Amino acid sequence: MLNLMATTLSPGATLAKRTCVFDRLTASSPNIKSATLTRISTADLRLLFELYDKIFFDHRFTQVYQGRLKFSLSQRMTKSAGKTFFPRHPDKISPGEMTIEIRMGTDFFFKYDEIDCDKTVCGITTTSALEAFLLVFEHELCHVIEFIHFNNSNCSGKRFKTIAKNIFGHTASYHELPTHRQIARVKYGLKIGDPVTFTYEGKKVKGILYNINKRATVMVGDKNGNYTDKRGNRYTKYYVPLEFLV
Repeated sequence: MLNLMATTLSPGATLAKRTCVFDRLTASSPNIKSATLTRISTADLRLLFELYDKIFFDHRFTQVYQGRLKFSLSQRMTKSAGKTFFPRHPDKISPGEMTIEIRMGTDFFFKYDEIDCDKTVCGITTTSALEAFLLVFEHELCHVIEFIHFNNSNCSGKRFKTIAKNIFGHTASYHELPTHRQIARVKYGLKIGDPVTFTYEGKKVKGILYNINKRATVMVGDKNGNYTDKRGNRYTKYYVPLEFLV
C-alpha cells in the first residue's frame, strides 16, 4: 500500500503548497472569495480535500483510502474547531465500507476578527480566518492519515505529531482562537457572574450572567422559575445575544 506518511516537506515547500490551496480555493469556491470567512458549505470542504489531495499528496490519498470521506459543518462546536469521527471497530469493516467524517466548527472562523489578539493554530501564528481554517483542516487530515495506516489516531501521540510536522509543519496540536468568553470579556467587558440588564418584551430585566456561548445565558430571579440554586432561590433562564446586555 502507498504510504501517505512518507511525505516530508521543507517549511518553504509546505508554505508554498498551502498558499496554492488558499488561492485555488478562493478562485473555485462560490462561498469563499477572500481570507475572511462569512459562509461555507460542505461542498467547500469536499473541494478543499480534493485540493489537498492533489497539491500535497499527488492524488495518493484517494489511491490509499478505499472508503468514504464524509464532511460536515457545526455551529455548536465551542471548544474544538475541528473533529474527526472514525468507526469503532475498523478491523471488522472492509476497506470499501469504511466511513470517516471530518467535521469543522464554523464559529471560531466566522468570529475570527471579533477581537485583536494573537491567533495561533497548530503552533503557527495565523493572520486570517481562512489560514486558520486550513490549518485546522490539516490537523484533521493528519488524524485520517494516521487512522488509515494504524486503525487509531491520537494527536497527543508522538506518531501523530511526527506526521503533522513532516507534512504540514505543525508544532502543536491545539488552537488558540478566540472563544465566546474571550470575545465577551474583550469586546463587551462581560464575564460570568456579572450582573446584567436586558430588555424582554419591552421591559428591563436584571439577572446574573451564568454562561457564555453563542449567546449569553442569564439567570433571572423568579419565585416561579424552573431552576433552583443551593440556597433555594428560584430562577428563570434567558438566552440573550451578548450585544443586548448592559
